[in-house]
Amino acid sequence: MSELKIESDIAAVIQTAIEKHGRNRDAFIPILSEINHVLGHVPGEAFREVRNQLNVMNGQAPVAESQLFGLASFYDMLSTKPRGRHVIKFCENAPCHVVGGKAVWDTLQETLNLKNDETTPDSKWTLVTTSCVGLCSVGPVLLIDDDVYGNVTPEQVSDILERYE
Repeated sequence: MSELKIESDIAAVIQTAIEKHGRNRDAFIPILSEINHVLGHVPGEAFREVRNQLNVMNGQAPVAESQLFGLASFYDMLSTKPRGRHVIKFCENAPCHVVGGKAVWDTLQETLNLKNDETTPDSKWTLVTTSCVGLCSVGPVLLIDDDVYGNVTPEQVSDILERYE
């Protein structure tokens, strides 16, 4: 795919996101989320394009690319680099840790041959840690895409991953 085609695709995705969520500052995260959802991440060129589209007839203070990048890099639901088709988010907070989370984390890393924030060579899996997901009563917890798994044991990891074959 040519660079021009990619840039026009990104511009179209951003235009659609802005039309859907609006142009005010409250819409920045929903806009970035939409871009992340459609493209699989928020590519670097998207920050410039969002800035350009928002700053045209916005009527507010100009938006800086650094402000948008700061949001995208702060929230773990967004990624500034490509991720796998399936993203595994593992809760690393203390309640999950004390009920066996480390053993589950070690099993995930060993099974997928990944470290935190890495993606498999075939782009199938990305493994990331996250802070509390609010399900401490059923820890250890992991999320795969939009699916939540609680009370996970190391022995269950392979069976859970097989569901995404």
